Amino acid sequence: MSEVLDDDTIESRLPEHWSLDGEEIVRVYEFDDYLTGVAFASEVGELADEQFHHPEIRVRYDEVEVRFTNHEAGGVTEQDVEMAERTDALR
Repeated sequence: MSEVLDDDTIESRLPEHWSLDGEEIVRVYEFDDYLTGVAFASEVGELADEQFHHPEIRVRYDEVEVRFTNHEAGGVTEQDVEMAERTDALR
């Protein structure tokens, strides 16, 4: 099982625009229209499925919220930080 990172380590390692929210890391991506956000959410889903590490994704009219955590470990792990970086690379 992956090791849960402490808050200071998480904060120092998070990519820009990501933040720690309890036991999750979160970022909201903004889009000009709904369908562009839906397409991005689909790309995030494909990436997550390839890595077998699935986020919570919320699609709103002009934004998509992505949240990562490791439920088995009980918090944020190195894999979550890596997935945040990979998700940013899709943009």
